Amino acid sequence: MEVKFTLTRPGAQVPAYATAGSAAADLHAVLDAPLRLAPGERAAIPTGVAIQLPGPEWVALICARSGLACRHGLALSNGVGVIDSDYRGELQVSLVNQGGEAYTVQPGERVAQLMLVPVAQALFTPADKLDDTSRGSSGFGSTGRL
Repeated sequence: MEVKFTLTRPGAQVPAYATAGSAAADLHAVLDAPLRLAPGERAAIPTGVAIQLPGPEWVALICARSGLACRHGLALSNGVGVIDSDYRGELQVSLVNQGGEAYTVQPGERVAQLMLVPVAQALFTPADKLDDTSRGSSGFGSTGRL
């Protein structure tokens, strides 16, 4: 699949897959200087990349890098970033430091991953009643331990 892109800032890097089996491409921070994130602090990290998805049947998801999350407590402040097919602006990574120590994001550092996923838009239809299932309306913890 072809995804067109533009680099919107000097120093921006093309999203790239680290290995042949990678499911997502790395996104790099485009910063003029290192950026220190204290515990609990959030920041929008520019990537200098804008993309054009092939159509509304695709979405781009910005996901956390597991190493940064596990070792340093860095996560996406919104969980997962959703990039709609009609968005043409720069991709930014909203990071939050959930760790106990400050972390410094370096210019050019890999800060997130970009995953392309097919989507289907639903036709939401009102109903008087939904079909029964064995689970029913049981919510959090209904299948065991939370």
